[in-house]
Amino acid sequence: MQDINKDLAVSLTNEEWGNSIIPELVEYIRIPNKSPAFDPDWQKNGYMDQVVEQFAAWSQRQNIEGMKLDVVRLPKRTPLIYIDIPGDIENTILLYGHLDKQPEMKGWKEGFGPWEPVLKENKLYGRGGADDGYALFTSLLAIKILRDQNIPHARCVVIIEACEESGSYDLPFYIDYLSDQLGKPELVICLDSGCGNYDQLWSTTSLRGLVGGELKVEVLDEGIHSGDISGIVPSSFRILRQLIDRIEDPISGQILAKDFYVDIPSKRIQQAEHAANVLNKNIYERFPMKDNMRPVTDDLVELILNRSWRPALSYLGADGLPEINDAGNVLRPFTSIKLSMRLPPTCNAKRVSKQLEELLLNNPPNGAKISFKLDWAVNGWMAPEISPWLEKALNDASKNYFNKPAIHMGEGWSIPFMGMLGEKFPDAQFLITGVLGPGSNAHGPNEFLHIPAAKKITCCVAEVIAKHYLTYT
Repeated sequence: MQDINKDLAVSLTNEEWGNSIIPELVEYIRIPNKSPAFDPDWQKNGYMDQVVEQFAAWSQRQNIEGMKLDVVRLPKRTPLIYIDIPGDIENTILLYGHLDKQPEMKGWKEGFGPWEPVLKENKLYGRGGADDGYALFTSLLAIKILRDQNIPHARCVVIIEACEESGSYDLPFYIDYLSDQLGKPELVICLDSGCGNYDQLWSTTSLRGLVGGELKVEVLDEGIHSGDISGIVPSSFRILRQLIDRIEDPISGQILAKDFYVDIPSKRIQQAEHAANVLNKNIYERFPMKDNMRPVTDDLVELILNRSWRPALSYLGADGLPEINDAGNVLRPFTSIKLSMRLPPTCNAKRVSKQLEELLLNNPPNGAKISFKLDWAVNGWMAPEISPWLEKALNDASKNYFNKPAIHMGEGWSIPFMGMLGEKFPDAQFLITGVLGPGSNAHGPNEFLHIPAAKKITCCVAEVIAKHYLTYT
């Protein structure tokens, strides 16, 4: 088999991104198609259907011979785009992405906004471009690169879901519904992950799990003048602090219960050491920390392991606290906060969610009314041992298009679909990668898509698909 002509691949990629993909992503960013968890009226609002129609129409215009596209709609579920592209062998590659978005978030720079696409310095700003609206376009363009050069490839199935940012709770129903059509993929390519820098191809080796929900502390039926009641009835905020201290060390931030930890495989520690040598202080300097703010430790390897293999608690929102300008001298009747705990990749989310509930609800201080509404419990994922062919393919592709070798590292976020596929297809190989690198700030303000990196990843995906064909023939 002939090798991919690198110059032709780069030329086609630049042309398609400039003339077609970037304009489509600009229009996509304008659409506030928030995930169902953040837009309960998503069906009535119609934004999700608008994006699905846009993506499906663009896909059909690519005129990939033999391609079949179906927008699958199960009752009361978000839609799913299913694309089936025949190959030169019957073996199957599954390519995955999603089109739903996180909510707006405050803090966007002047002139920028979640639904206002801005193209500046090879970056496309706006919600959803990097996380990960580009995935559909990259997947189909990678196949077009191969078809353009008559490079054989396996059958490719592209799945674009619309519920990932809500925990992918609709996706298992679609996977079961499509199981006969889907078959048994040997390779899964996911473009919803991150990169430590924009200088090479990054392969995600693990993803953390997640448990979370709303913790509410109630002490009164109504607010009472603080001068009258303070010192008699404890504040809901103070009781909330006591409950949180059951879970997290208030000084170090370490999670106290040992059941939330796992033994970290030695190979993952070695990969963290290598990544730390490559990234150096950029591991934490890439974040917009305030002056004089320091990371939790100066040990770079420990920072990577903290982010990828250890539990950590975050506080996402609060109710019962008025705006400062509206805050009178009143002991408030309740305080509630939304908790999110990242879990090690191999920790059982369902098991520890029960322990989390017990820690928060047992023996309420001062007899306060405590409730905890569990919103999610998602297992993490660890990649299987990488096959020699895939490891070489990743390294070769990275050198070809980034001029640097590939790097393997665990990521801190969750992609529920990967754990689901790992269980369903235990023998499959995985390439989990993405463009969520320094400053890209997915879920936060000023999210951007790094266009040069996305172009190079497009070419890398084409190369890996081609190498897969050689392996299975």
